[in-house]
Amino acid sequence: MLAVQMKDVAPDLGVDWRGVLRTELPGRRAPDWLLRGDVLFVSRGTRFYAVCLDEPPGPAVCSPHFFLLRVKPRAGVLPAFLAWQINQPPVQRQLRQAAEGSNQLSIRRPVLEALSLRVPHLADQQRIVALAELARQERQTLHQLIRNRERELEVLAEKLALAHISPA
Repeated sequence: MLAVQMKDVAPDLGVDWRGVLRTELPGRRAPDWLLRGDVLFVSRGTRFYAVCLDEPPGPAVCSPHFFLLRVKPRAGVLPAFLAWQINQPPVQRQLRQAAEGSNQLSIRRPVLEALSLRVPHLADQQRIVALAELARQERQTLHQLIRNRERELEVLAEKLALAHISPA
């Protein structure tokens, strides 16, 4: 089975399943298997954020560093919209104000459950989620273009360095 840890999750990319630890869970209690549409909330650290899961590639659980949020089917909230809204500045301000701890900040579950959220109609939620996905794809494309340009400049620098080496 797969065990999602903090290192496997990024706010813009979701879960990088390629690096997720494979393990066996001891115990008698059946685990809460991660499902498509589950929202993982990072409750500790310097940044609090949520990611909505696509279909896990196999049986998977998450570490206790996350709160697992599961939207009820008739709740009228898209899980991806919930994750998006948690990551937006108004909710992030609420989270920062409620964070506790001196060495490491954390959010308690009751604080998360008491967040003030606005839930528009499903059609509006779908449009917002689609727009957020387009923005994510644009960021990813721009980062790739920047990496490509940097590689191009590195190759140019190497060629220049080789051209100035004179044979002994």
